Amino acid sequence: MASPMPPPGARLMLVFTLTPQLRPEMAAEAVRAGDVAAVVLRLPEGGAAAGLPLREVAEAIQRQDAAVLVEGSDGMATAAGLDGVHVSDPRNLAATVRSLKPQSIVGAGGIDTRHDAMEAGESGADYVFFGSLDPWDRAFPQVLDFVAWWAEVFEVPCVGLAASLDEAEELARAGADFVVLAEALVADGGAAAVAAARARLASVEAQP
Repeated sequence: MASPMPPPGARLMLVFTLTPQLRPEMAAEAVRAGDVAAVVLRLPEGGAAAGLPLREVAEAIQRQDAAVLVEGSDGMATAAGLDGVHVSDPRNLAATVRSLKPQSIVGAGGIDTRHDAMEAGESGADYVFFGSLDPWDRAFPQVLDFVAWWAEVFEVPCVGLAASLDEAEELARAGADFVVLAEALVADGGAAAVAAARARLASVEAQP
């Protein structure tokens, strides 16, 4: 199992849906291409994990010193030796925190309002995620506004989802601790997209 989530900073996170086509070496190559702190693995629609390369993909990612989270299933995270859970339904957040903390990472997603965000931050979650793992479900200006507000006021790390390199750079400028690259952005030539995103984040860090 990888070490806990690294200290906050302008770092990347990735999203992969578990399918028979997701090869461990492909996921590892994408992680190696940039300063990737964590990867969120999603189950395909229907949620069945049987026959999917969960453990193989997770181990390949963890060997690159990145944490591996699964969306929604604390039981699966424990059984597969993962580092934690990304909770997309706020109704499940409190129970997941009680079940997994402090041994595992718990991320809070599914946030629609500032009140929801503050409740998530007070829950004991390790990060507050603005946006959606399906980026078309959230307008980017709203995500950017949430990140800028949170980064200025709160200490719990905030995460924003970027569907383009320009969005990744904007989130870094707004103070996001972690930038999640939408899965579609890294679907083809994932390593190149990750390297390009990391260069954008580095350029923000280099500016006074």
